[in-house]
Amino acid sequence: MSNINMNIINTENLDISYGNLDIVKGLNLNIPKGKITTIIGANGCGKSTILKTLARILEPKSGAIYIDGKDIKKQDSKEIAKVMAVLPQSPQAPNGLLVEELVAYGRFPHQSGFGKLQKEDREIINWALEVTGMKEFKSRPIEALSGGQRQRVWISMALAQQTDILLLDEPTTYLDLAHQLEILELLKDLNEKQNRTIVMVIHELNNAARFADYMVGVKEGNIVCDGSPDEVMTKENLKVLFNIDAEIVKDPRENKPVCITYDLL
Repeated sequence: MSNINMNIINTENLDISYGNLDIVKGLNLNIPKGKITTIIGANGCGKSTILKTLARILEPKSGAIYIDGKDIKKQDSKEIAKVMAVLPQSPQAPNGLLVEELVAYGRFPHQSGFGKLQKEDREIINWALEVTGMKEFKSRPIEALSGGQRQRVWISMALAQQTDILLLDEPTTYLDLAHQLEILELLKDLNEKQNRTIVMVIHELNNAARFADYMVGVKEGNIVCDGSPDEVMTKENLKVLFNIDAEIVKDPRENKPVCITYDLL
């Protein structure tokens, strides 16, 4: 197993299947502690499947997942929910649920029995709504919000869990350019100021590189490249991952690699 002082999540020979269909085979993934990791790859390559398995939404066929060196199979779901929050792709809320009520679900792992929300819980819920810019909508039903606003409420719920690890599957879905940047800047802020480990599946390559400390490129359920954005966002790697001929330059503002144009091969 990798050095757990450097890596907060490790997988060992992870096999993941849907029925008889093998999606991921022998995955050995290491997620660095206190960093932002982005997972990239073509549609259907297994990115979301990997994230769901790390989150215990899917059960692997075989292999092991460790969080801080502990096998998650041997841990209670509520205990894991205290260290890891998950935002799945396109989550759904029941009709009639108010923004504040949804965010309050994030406090569930920290409550005992049928415990009511305490003052500290309310403060954390308000903080989560504040940092995502959703406080003024807290009494509004979820279905009355735009797609981008809903996404920010779900992120608020994940933040209210107050975990060291955040797993997010396409957190910028439905968001326009400015709101994408807002959410990604917020996550970067949480990472830098609170040392939270963030793992994101992101489609938009330039955002994936801009906000990552570490990137993982996945193809057909296998890791084909991993490392810093400079190591992963190369012409050669994008050819393998997406079957494209890309032009990569350095972003003059961020000093990160940027794909400025590409053609199909």
